[in-house]
Amino acid sequence: MLARTHDDALDSGPRKIAPGSERFCAATGEVKPVGEMIRFVLDPNGAVVPDLKRRLPGRGIWITATRAALDTAVTRKAFSRGFKRDVRVSKDIVATTEGLLERAALDVLAMAHKAGLVVTGFAKVDAALARERVVGLLHAAEGAPDGIGKLAATLQHRGDAADIAVIRVFTSAQLDLALGRANVVHAALLAGPAGNSFIARYLRMTRFRTGDKGKPGRNHAPREPQGLEAE
Repeated sequence: MLARTHDDALDSGPRKIAPGSERFCAATGEVKPVGEMIRFVLDPNGAVVPDLKRRLPGRGIWITATRAALDTAVTRKAFSRGFKRDVRVSKDIVATTEGLLERAALDVLAMAHKAGLVVTGFAKVDAALARERVVGLLHAAEGAPDGIGKLAATLQHRGDAADIAVIRVFTSAQLDLALGRANVVHAALLAGPAGNSFIARYLRMTRFRTGDKGKPGRNHAPREPQGLEAE
């Protein structure tokens, strides 16, 4: 598809964003599905803010959802050109956006826990891997190799092991806060809408950090549910 000009960068507002539609990336000049992009709008003070849920009022511009693309947008002053006015861009906008993506994933993990879809503790996780419908295996980033290795061995006995996302990017403190428990090191994420939503948001966060469209590690993961960003 041919790239468009910056004259096409501004959208018509959040109510005009149809599921599955495509938008022009103000950083790269490419046209991509909205699921691969992040919308940015201006706050009342003229500062650029990310609109992850695509609900904030006003016209917005779109950037491919990677650190590299957002860095390019800042360096090339794509926001000022896209909004056709002087705007304020925080020097921390890349880190802020990444933090919001991380927070969004952890918020959905908390929802999955409230829905009874998260099992914690080595023994319970090991048992869940043996007999439950598991879609994700989480280890705290500082988790000991011994426990991780033992759970990996249990995982390998499953016929669907390659379909279970293994996630080791959140600290124990982050998992504690999301799950309302102390000293969480291992957790199993069970199948269900909230579990699938967490995997989708985790993948979005990972793609932002790495630019990789693939699945986490060597594993496959559920497809992103329709309407996820509207939650």
